[in-house]
Amino acid sequence: MTTWSEIEKIQPIASRMITNSIKKGRISHAYLIQGARGTGKEAIATLIAKSIFCERLIGVEPCQSCRMCKRIDSRNYPDIHWVEPEGQSIKIEQIKNLQREFTYSSFESNQKVYIITGADTLTLNAANRILKFLEEPTQRTTAILLTENSQSMIPTIRSRCQLIDLKPLHSKHLQEQLVASEMSEKDAALMSALTNNIDEAIEWSDDEWFAEGRKLMIQLMEILIAPSEDAYLFIHNHWLKHFKERAQLERGIDLLLLAFKDVLYAHLDKEESMVVFNINDEQLKQLVLSYSQEDLIKVLHNLLDAKRHLKQHVNSSLVMEQLALQIQR
Repeated sequence: MTTWSEIEKIQPIASRMITNSIKKGRISHAYLIQGARGTGKEAIATLIAKSIFCERLIGVEPCQSCRMCKRIDSRNYPDIHWVEPEGQSIKIEQIKNLQREFTYSSFESNQKVYIITGADTLTLNAANRILKFLEEPTQRTTAILLTENSQSMIPTIRSRCQLIDLKPLHSKHLQEQLVASEMSEKDAALMSALTNNIDEAIEWSDDEWFAEGRKLMIQLMEILIAPSEDAYLFIHNHWLKHFKERAQLERGIDLLLLAFKDVLYAHLDKEESMVVFNINDEQLKQLVLSYSQEDLIKVLHNLLDAKRHLKQHVNSSLVMEQLALQIQR
């Protein structure tokens, strides 16, 4: 996403708020941009910076080709400073270094910008230091703070920034972006059903661990409808050895949820909603014969209960053992 028109397609409210300010020449002195990974926080921050420094602004759109735009893209523009977490947090020394940079005159303009990613990881001392900086900037300054959770930041910082709240990506827009990134339409449909985070979707599609997880999900469903197979043993010998972490196990259950929804969609002749199976898959036909619509409603409830128990930190093995007993035919 390199233009405001592209941002408007996925974040229309945020785009309009900021571009209206640009049109009026009233860019805020401080923005707090909140949104999940992949919702466009860094792209928006970069566009704000370009809107300030671009040499050939076209309405609200940066030209993307001037010396300033190119240097901003490469993060090689001296009047824009990026601050990112070192390890798990942003430390006070990083903010002191940032303030030190701002005591020097601007190199090429009368304006400076700083962009703090992961602003919710500011230590308390660093947060208090940045608060003073927000209140008493040394020169014409625009601060852009990026976070996934603004509520974890101190209230006085939030109150001094214009909050831009980014919405989760709509599945249709996400699918279009994934297909544009050369992902197959089938994989894009599955990934957009699992996450609304484009970075996460692309990462998973290329991840061998995730590919193996998909295979295990298919194998488990085959076992669930095979009278001679034992789902309990498969859970312990394969499933739990692959989905080791709680978050990984939740992804595995998400895959099962989507697969069983497909079986229900096949019952309801809603082929267009399916994301795991194709309507002509032999395995899908066997699953349709094995599970009635009433059975499938119960299975989906069982899967949702299993996810809820995992979030409540119930033992993972117990959760999966109970689930296997509940949904095996």
